[in-house]
Amino acid sequence: MTREAYHNSLKELQDELLKMGDMVANAISGSVEALKKRDIETSKKIVEDDLFINKKRFEIEERCLLLIATQQPMAGDLRTIAAILSITTDLERMADHAEGIARINIMIGDAPLVKPLIDVPKMTEKGLSMLNRCLKAFIDRDINIAKAICDEDDEVDKLYEQTYGELVHLMIDNPRVIEGATYLIWVSHNLERIADRVTNIAERVVFMVTGKMEEINVSKY
Repeated sequence: MTREAYHNSLKELQDELLKMGDMVANAISGSVEALKKRDIETSKKIVEDDLFINKKRFEIEERCLLLIATQQPMAGDLRTIAAILSITTDLERMADHAEGIARINIMIGDAPLVKPLIDVPKMTEKGLSMLNRCLKAFIDRDINIAKAICDEDDEVDKLYEQTYGELVHLMIDNPRVIEGATYLIWVSHNLERIADRVTNIAERVVFMVTGKMEEINVSKY
């Protein structure tokens, strides 16, 4: 493989990573939108489509390993490939959380939600914003943005704690809604974990650029 072909392959890898990021973002937004609209059919499709995201992860990993084996990349290129391998894992796990939300909607079925979704959409919007900007930071090699995104995770944690507290009080006041409230706790927990995984990606961006592995932000919540 010529150096030009090698660099083209590396760029293609990054492009495929962005495609996977779009697939995951669509799964996240779609799962919450389906929950809001009580759209069971869309939730079923999100569960089915998770297989395509898994397949994309495996394809990217295979290409990464092939480049390592055949081209023996050094320094910055090796860190880039290592970061891609790690990021695809976090993206795939984020898709699993989206699938989890879709499955919860299916389990709720035709029953109404026990309370209006207020903080859940906020958590979704924040998490997606963090993800999109983090992937851009990866492409731009922008460690300042990556570090700032890690700090934003506390905002999602705070929304989760608020949602959790409200739902627990709802269960205490009315035991008949325990099952429905538990479902919504699971939903909010999945969204909180999505934001955590974005911070993992941000930390990999920093590693890719600086060569230093570090936990940038330890949650205060």
